[in-house]
Amino acid sequence: KLKIIPLGGLEQIGMNITAFEYEDSIVVVDCGLSFPEDDMLGIDLVIPDVTYLKDNISKVKGFVITHGHEDHIGGLSYLYNNLNKEVPIYGGKLTLALARTKLEGQVPNTLNIPMREVVGREKLKIGKYFEVEFIRVTHSIADAYSIAVKTPAGTIVHTGDFKVDLTPVDG
Repeated sequence: KLKIIPLGGLEQIGMNITAFEYEDSIVVVDCGLSFPEDDMLGIDLVIPDVTYLKDNISKVKGFVITHGHEDHIGGLSYLYNNLNKEVPIYGGKLTLALARTKLEGQVPNTLNIPMREVVGREKLKIGKYFEVEFIRVTHSIADAYSIAVKTPAGTIVHTGDFKVDLTPVDG
């Protein structure tokens, strides 16, 4: 059975993080944060509850990041400080540069975290059961992707964030 587990980002803006689980493997898409509402006095950032990932860390095979906005990468340093495992991060060049900057100074041994740069239409095998294809999309930040996650149970298209642009400057 394929499990799709939204750990944040539903019915709200921000805190995007979804786990795809098949048998003994988990691929996590995005790891964002949210900013506090006006009534959340004294709160600086709102992060998703990643207890499920901590409890199943041996299954986590990779983090796939769709783009570099805070609501998609802002929770990475918190997550890595709580995982005790150097799980690889996959994303576009700009996205990984922003993620590395976010992790530096907040996560020990940041340079040991494997990061794999991807380009549009690239397909990666992550773990035993997942093939992830990166599909370029237009957004308000460069280097944004939707992803297609192929599993033995079927293919899921995770759109990430995108904007319809009838005349994109990059073709």
